[in-house]
Amino acid sequence: MRPMTTDQLPPESILSHLLDTCMKAGATGADASYGRSDGVSVDVREGKLEGIERSESQGVSLRCLFGQRQASVSGSDVSKDGLTALAERCVAMAKVVPEDPYCGLAPSEDLGTDLPDLDVSGDGEIATEVLEQDALAAEAAALAVPGVQQVSGCGNGWSTSERWVAATNGFSSHRLSGSTGLGLAAVAEQDGAMERDYESRSVRCLEDRPSAEEIGRIAGERTVARLGSQKVKTQTGAVIYDRRVAGSLIGAFLSAISGPSVARGVSYLKDSLGDQVFASGVNLIDDPFRARGMGSRAHDGEGRAVARTKLIDDGVLTRWLLNGASAKQLDLAPNGHASGGFGSTPGVGVSNAYIEAGTQSPEELMQNVGKGLLVADMFGPSINPNTGDYSVGVAGFWFENGEIQYPVSEVTIAGDLPSMFARLVPASDLEFRGSRDAPSLLIEDMSIAGE
Repeated sequence: MRPMTTDQLPPESILSHLLDTCMKAGATGADASYGRSDGVSVDVREGKLEGIERSESQGVSLRCLFGQRQASVSGSDVSKDGLTALAERCVAMAKVVPEDPYCGLAPSEDLGTDLPDLDVSGDGEIATEVLEQDALAAEAAALAVPGVQQVSGCGNGWSTSERWVAATNGFSSHRLSGSTGLGLAAVAEQDGAMERDYESRSVRCLEDRPSAEEIGRIAGERTVARLGSQKVKTQTGAVIYDRRVAGSLIGAFLSAISGPSVARGVSYLKDSLGDQVFASGVNLIDDPFRARGMGSRAHDGEGRAVARTKLIDDGVLTRWLLNGASAKQLDLAPNGHASGGFGSTPGVGVSNAYIEAGTQSPEELMQNVGKGLLVADMFGPSINPNTGDYSVGVAGFWFENGEIQYPVSEVTIAGDLPSMFARLVPASDLEFRGSRDAPSLLIEDMSIAGE
């Protein structure tokens, strides 16, 4: 991380100056954040370095409250005069906007006080030569797979960010986070038909990432496996979401249990709290304390304490995702799921959400259902938030008798999320790779639209 310039206020002083100026200008409360980031990315092509890019940034965000009114501003001028002008402008805005009966800061008794070390700082700066060598190795490994003609893009990089937050209710915290990521896309051709696939991995620390050669090999093998794709007949059948794409169903579910959506009455699950919405035995966990987790956090976006929770416990929906505002709307207590915040209006979200692994392997699930579609890639999902109606374009593989028969493309699968979740069966191949993870997921009786 690059040091501050010698004439710049320390981060804690930046925040205290913003908050003090707000209160002197008549605000009844305020929260703010100061952040700075640094990173390098490299791109290679045809065995040569194609480009290097470095990015550095810093900025402040500020939210002021004037009674039940609030306004937010942000900027990059962190001089004392610039901060003063920013704060005074924010308070002036807050005085004239319409009232929001649900806005406000978290009371001091709700604030998190025991903020654990989550080991998310990463490696820091990684030598450009190392980034280049790994990218070239990944490209070469993909090209070594028989049938791969070219690698359309291969990038590698690292980034670090540092964020300080504070509020007039007494909360403050500091977070240093970092990550590194390597990814590439390979291209293959057969009978004039081009196929493309990819592999990418992002981790906090380089020692946790697969080798560059493995990443490249996987990208190449996936691409070649898609050659000779066919269409399938329109039918109703079993669909297995490969774990690479299964996490998308978690996102669809989280949107449905978002407190603001429930409060507005626009969620198909708005009347389902405490109900069986997944099959018995299915658990969906949110774990903010996973060491080196890509979504790990010590507190939520309003400074409230967070905890490992079961959003789905043995198939039963246990909670909405609530921040302070949506909790007030629903006459419930906030539960540590505010996101963003500190200088902006908080949203809602989770940290590291995952569906627990089941007992059967994907191969066993395929054998049990006989035949169906293994989804390996998805394009443009469409979800009706009020009904849960769901459709998505996919590509993947047709299987019979538990074995892959041939690749398929130009297929659309459809259903409705409530009934899909009710019959969802997780496989045993869970792998933690991001902030939304799931094992392969079997859903029978899906509409498969082909030819």
